[in-house]
Parts: sequence; C-alpha cells; structure tokens
Amino acid sequence: MKLAMVVVLCMAMVGGRAVVEGVTCAEVIQNLTPCLNYLMQGGEPSPNCCGGVRSTLGAAASTADKQTVCNCLKDAANRFAINDNYAQALPSLCNVNVPYKISRSTNCAA
Repeated sequence: MKLAMVVVLCMAMVGGRAVVEGVTCAEVIQNLTPCLNYLMQGGEPSPNCCGGVRSTLGAAASTADKQTVCNCLKDAANRFAINDNYAQALPSLCNVNVPYKISRSTNCAA
C-alpha cells in the first residue's frame, strides 16, 4: 500500500510539473551564454551560439514562453554591454526567424 501511494505521488508530481514548467530566464541565459562574445564584440557567432538561439526559440512554444524569452533578453541586454546592432543581426546570422524586433524597447507583452 505504501509503495502504491509513493508511485501515485510521484506520478502526480511529474504530471503537475510538466504542465507548470515553461521557459525560464536561467535556461535562456544558459542557452545564449555562448553568444556573449559575439553580442559584445561582433565578428561571427559560434555554432554553439546559433544552437543556443535555436534551442531557446524552439522551447518558447506558448505566448507566455515567448514573453518570458523576450523579457529575459531585454534584462540581459541591460545588464551586459551588448551591442544592439549585433543583437538584431544574430537571428539572421544563425538562419533563424524571430517574429519581433530585438531591441531594448520591444514591448514583450504585445
């Protein structure tokens, strides 16, 4: 009986977790850390950077996830010495389509 209860509790926790989980700022930052050199100094983004861009955009399935990614990017841009022109060029250089302008002034709620 105790084992059955443990199994049910584990299933409930896993099931509930899958529904609640979404994209987090920590994941966004982790995925895009390989892009920092490019975003601050220019040049060419690394394959790891472009992979991180793809992973981040792929994980942002819902509107809430997309807003989270947008807000995380704006926050990171304000904390680091990121060049706005490099940030705007990054999706194109990584052959990724971002449906909104990447800017510190982007309205993430729209």
